[in-house]
Amino acid sequence: MKSFKAGAYVSQGSYKSFQPDYINRQWIFDDSELQTLLSKAAYCIGQLDMCSRYIPNIDLFIRMHILKEATQSSKIEGTQTNMEEALLEREDIPVDKRDEWEEVQNYIAAMNHAVDLLTTLPLSSRLIRETHRVLMQGVRGKHKQPGEFRNSQNWIGGSNINDAVFVPPVHTSVGELMSDIEKFIHNDTVFVPELLKIAIVHYQFETIHPFLDGNGRVGRLLITLYLVGINLLKRPILYLSDYFERNRNQYFSSLMQVREKNDMEQWLKFFLRGVIEISEQSIATLSEVMQLQRDVDEKIQTLKSKTHNAKIVVNHLYQHPMVDATKVVSFTGLSIPSAYKLISDLERLEILIETTGGKRDKNYVFQSYINAYKK
Repeated sequence: MKSFKAGAYVSQGSYKSFQPDYINRQWIFDDSELQTLLSKAAYCIGQLDMCSRYIPNIDLFIRMHILKEATQSSKIEGTQTNMEEALLEREDIPVDKRDEWEEVQNYIAAMNHAVDLLTTLPLSSRLIRETHRVLMQGVRGKHKQPGEFRNSQNWIGGSNINDAVFVPPVHTSVGELMSDIEKFIHNDTVFVPELLKIAIVHYQFETIHPFLDGNGRVGRLLITLYLVGINLLKRPILYLSDYFERNRNQYFSSLMQVREKNDMEQWLKFFLRGVIEISEQSIATLSEVMQLQRDVDEKIQTLKSKTHNAKIVVNHLYQHPMVDATKVVSFTGLSIPSAYKLISDLERLEILIETTGGKRDKNYVFQSYINAYKK
């Protein structure tokens, strides 16, 4: 690693762009702290994967994890939609917040679409571009070449390119740099531990910044897609955006330190600490939600004749933890008065909480379930 060179700044007249070196090469890791972190991260992600294989209804957990990932990844880019807002229908979102709400929904759609694509396509520039197309469809940035690598210069930070914090490589080199990433991902002749490989790929992708918009979100999606693609995770259940958001300054400074000081090791350590922290956190969340399910089952058993319909409602709440009386009617076939009585029982059992405060069109939230994912 001591011989590693990230690249060089190249004068473009009034500004300098950064031209990264290729990453499809031999890597030698000889730092003992890095090796220790790598071992622990591999163990933690293995434990998380094992949990995901044996927990019933794991798709319910994954759906909520993707929702959390979408809000946290978008938050890094300045979008302030929270999990409760993301669960609302579009018509229930204030007009001035709909653009941000739609960006979060697109992130969820892009992740689901990309995971589906992995069954027929390898992780590649083609898959990355298609993921970007879904991410940017119909939202702010929709005119910035969705699904296509940029054909002009972009920059990060600053009011214009001359006072930018960082200027990525010129657009004419994006194709070959992304091709290099793709070759590195699928190069079986050079041994690089998988967690270190995706950490390097994420750094390089963010450095290339191949799109005019949405690079950060796509770059973070790549981490999960890679781990699923190589079967290190059977299901897409590890998301690092929450870690990056809570350590936002260190995240950006670590990436810059690679470019300016050739210090890849500190970035790899930061990344591995995130894998460890989020893996442990995700396992704890799974355990908490399973206990919550047991507690809720015990509570609704006390409703006796209403237990059957209560179970129907609760099962829907695990998929979408917001409900109103009209939806309860559609789930159960109850009359409106009976639906309100059942909702009242679920409120009394502290399963549902009314959030709107209105006399009509009340919405109710399975708040304890949402809270389990917000820690």
